[in-house]
Amino acid sequence: MATDHIRYDLLAQDALRGLVRKVLTDTAKSGLPGEHHFSISFRTDAEGVKLSPRLREQFPQEMTVILQYQFWDLKVTDQAFEVGLSFGGVPEKLSVPFAAIKSFFDPAVQFGLQFETLEAEPEAAETAPAASAAADLKVATPEAPAEEATPQAATASDRPSGEVVRLDRFRKK
Repeated sequence: MATDHIRYDLLAQDALRGLVRKVLTDTAKSGLPGEHHFSISFRTDAEGVKLSPRLREQFPQEMTVILQYQFWDLKVTDQAFEVGLSFGGVPEKLSVPFAAIKSFFDPAVQFGLQFETLEAEPEAAETAPAASAAADLKVATPEAPAEEATPQAATASDRPSGEVVRLDRFRKK
C-alpha cells in the first residue's frame, strides 16, 4: 500500500472541524436559527480544554454539552470555542479546542459528524510512522427522529444513533 504523505484523512478532519467552527461563529453572532441546536461531545482530558475542577472530576475523559436554550457568552476563535453553561444550577465557563471535539450533532436537521483517532496496528506503525495518528472520520445521517435535547450536560452514551458513513470504507487497504 502506498504511503499517504499528504494525509488526506487529517485534511478532511480539519475541514469538517472548520464546518463546526463556522456554525458556532454564526451562532455567536446571530443566535440559533429556527429549531437548530447542537450536541457537542469532547475529550475533557485533551490539551487546552478548560473546565472547573468539579466538572473535570465528574467527566474525567469525555463529556457532551447541549447548546440550545441556556447558554451564554459563546465566543469562537480559530482554535477553540468558549461558552457559559449551567450544570446542576451552577454556572460554568468552558473552553474547548476544536481538536478536542469527538462529535457534533444538530438534531433539528439530523446532521452529525463524529471524529475519532484510531490506534495504528504495530506493523503499520513500523512501516509508516504517521499512521499512528490516523484519523477515522464519520458522518452520521440518522434517519429516525432524535430525542429532544435538553440544555444541560449529558454523557457520551447520549450520542445520537443512526447510519454512519466511514471514509475509511473508501480507502484502498
